[in-house]
Amino acid sequence: MITAGQALPAGKLMESTSFDDQTGCPLGPQEVDIAASTKDKKIVIFGLPGAYTPTCSAKHVPGFVQHAAALKAKGVNEVWCVTTNDAFVMAAWGKHLQVNGTVRMLADGSAQYVKELGLELDLTARGMGVRSNRYAMIVDHGVVKGVFVEGPGKFEVSSAEAVLAHL
Repeated sequence: MITAGQALPAGKLMESTSFDDQTGCPLGPQEVDIAASTKDKKIVIFGLPGAYTPTCSAKHVPGFVQHAAALKAKGVNEVWCVTTNDAFVMAAWGKHLQVNGTVRMLADGSAQYVKELGLELDLTARGMGVRSNRYAMIVDHGVVKGVFVEGPGKFEVSSAEAVLAHL
């Protein structure tokens, strides 16, 4: 598992930020190069098991939206939500939760990057496949400054409030 002091591994995520005017469907996901996107910024990345799941929708994402200004005041340039759904689902979920640009909704649809981080969670027995553990990390200029991984069924160390306490 990735730890503080390590550089984020190279990789790509996907992001869809525009919608079809007639159907309302997300359009044309674009690749996000992780190394290039974190190079000169302080980023908070939080990962979760999946879009539209109870804790993720009711607490995790809304907390980062609610505390976006406080995170920026602590020097955070961007907040990323990364999970193993596809970019279309992530865009629709972000629209549903009204993130309005406060959180980048980034997709790791094949769980390739979460495996690279060592933060995967195998929920195959529950019919959900390989997912992401619930976590948050602080990344400064591509280097991890802190990683906060939740225990099974917990939501304590990866919330926006918990991350703010570490900044």
